[in-house]
Amino acid sequence: MNTPPALPAAETAALTRRVTLLSVLTAAVLVAMKAGAWLVSGSVALLASLADSGLDLVASLATFFAVRYAVVPPDAEHRFGHGKAEAFASLFQAGLVFASAALIGREAIVDLIHPHPLQKEGWAVAVMVVSILMTAGLIAAQSRVLRRTGSVAVSGDRAHYASDVASNVAALLGIAASAVLGLNGLDAAAALVVAAILLWGAIGVFREASGQLLDRELGGEARGRIVELITRDARIAGVHQLRTRAAGPFVHMQMHVDLDPELSLADAHEVLVAAEKRVLEDFPSADIIMHADPRGRAEPHGGAFAETTSVRA
Repeated sequence: MNTPPALPAAETAALTRRVTLLSVLTAAVLVAMKAGAWLVSGSVALLASLADSGLDLVASLATFFAVRYAVVPPDAEHRFGHGKAEAFASLFQAGLVFASAALIGREAIVDLIHPHPLQKEGWAVAVMVVSILMTAGLIAAQSRVLRRTGSVAVSGDRAHYASDVASNVAALLGIAASAVLGLNGLDAAAALVVAAILLWGAIGVFREASGQLLDRELGGEARGRIVELITRDARIAGVHQLRTRAAGPFVHMQMHVDLDPELSLADAHEVLVAAEKRVLEDFPSADIIMHADPRGRAEPHGGAFAETTSVRA
């Protein structure tokens, strides 16, 4: 799982909006460049890269709209917000990448069986070099945003473009080798490498998105930090039934905390509010629910999700 965002939801949304717009613009420019170069060169490796960039554009548009919808405030029908829109966008990306890999692989196999010479390879090589440089710049920007936001949609988009860099390098080597050595099969072989790289990248994106859609727990480090922040107050003896999940830019967490049974309701409320504020300092986009249990006097409860052991700092 990505690290939970360490920024307020509004700031996270602003960062993801900007980087997804950059992603859409980059994909649009690459599609136009590669389409022109493919028309004059006939390279199947370049066609493979063009198909991938076309799907990149569709996927980037889906991410562009998803990150904006994900920060829409909760409403009567979506009381936990709309954060999982990001995960749906990533899942959509994974499906497109799978389709791209299949189409590219088919074209490469056909060209291996019936190879054809390339034309005006210089244009194809130049376009691939520019494509690699532009994509690398986009990945650098996405990495900076991802470190600050933990956005699963940006993570999926970055994984997609990271595989593009590898596939573009493979395509470039295939085109160059075919032009220099005159071996047309190298161009198609490079396209097969592109397909394999895309397939591997799609698997990673799918796992990340499905983990969030299935409410996978936050990582052990994040959970440990939550417990440490909660139990920093000596009046809180322990934490149990801690459950966490991420939904786009938001983190949802709920837990039971053990308090002195002699505390008044007002004092218990004060302790819980202070604990919540400590957690929000590290997880500003968190939705927190805490249930107070009288230490040593609470009978087991919680239904199917009940736990019998407490967690201490």
